[in-house]
Amino acid sequence: MPRKDDFLNSNATWVLDLDGVIWLGDEVIPGAREAISALRANGRGVLLVTNNSRPTFTEYLQKLAGFGIDISRDELISSSIAAGSLINPGESVYVIGGEGLKEAVISSGAQISKDHRADVVAVGWSKEFDYEMMSIALRALLAGARFVATNEDPTYPTPRGLVPGAGAIVRSIAYASGREPMVAGKPHTPIVEMVKERVGPGSVMVGDRYSTDGIFAKNVGLPFYLVLSGVTKEADPSWQPSPERIGRDLLDLVRTDEFHVGG
Repeated sequence: MPRKDDFLNSNATWVLDLDGVIWLGDEVIPGAREAISALRANGRGVLLVTNNSRPTFTEYLQKLAGFGIDISRDELISSSIAAGSLINPGESVYVIGGEGLKEAVISSGAQISKDHRADVVAVGWSKEFDYEMMSIALRALLAGARFVATNEDPTYPTPRGLVPGAGAIVRSIAYASGREPMVAGKPHTPIVEMVKERVGPGSVMVGDRYSTDGIFAKNVGLPFYLVLSGVTKEADPSWQPSPERIGRDLLDLVRTDEFHVGG
């Protein structure tokens, strides 16, 4: 467990998931804005790390601003950015995913391919995914294209409940092709290394899914704080290591932390 003195370090950062921690779909989770304000007021850094590859950087910043949360570009890392780090300049990439993944591919110096004649198949969360897209991806992979996935989260939390996540799409393509992807997002190495560069002693990870956020925290070397405002509704005693702390939501965790934010 981090010592109280560790939290006084200027590099102490709260690494926060977005979906299930800050918001559900287009609805902010009550207290999220106040929690982030309290962290900043008490000298903590904030780093948002999300596996949702669909939005662009600008869309993320605008959505956060709409909830009264001001974040700079260097305080946000998405699985699409991590996926872009696995793509080489000049490669052609068939993308199954949103504008955020396409933006990351283009930023890497690669080109978007419209058909199976691609060097890479990059897969993220897509509401438009269909049989034709799967067929094109399959043909590209069988022809030798590299397989990159943003993440393997099976579901995505919304105010209406869980919906299929990027992992459901990734697994269908992997099953059809017999190929396993290089996975960029939490809890895998590409995004782990990005976060390690930005956090110091006394940092913690807050998330709503142990299989992703908890393992990610372990891989980065951070204590894991679990919120019950997203995918997970109760802790499983078999989890090892178990969460350092469990709270109803982010504000609940912030209020009960060492620096004693008032309620």
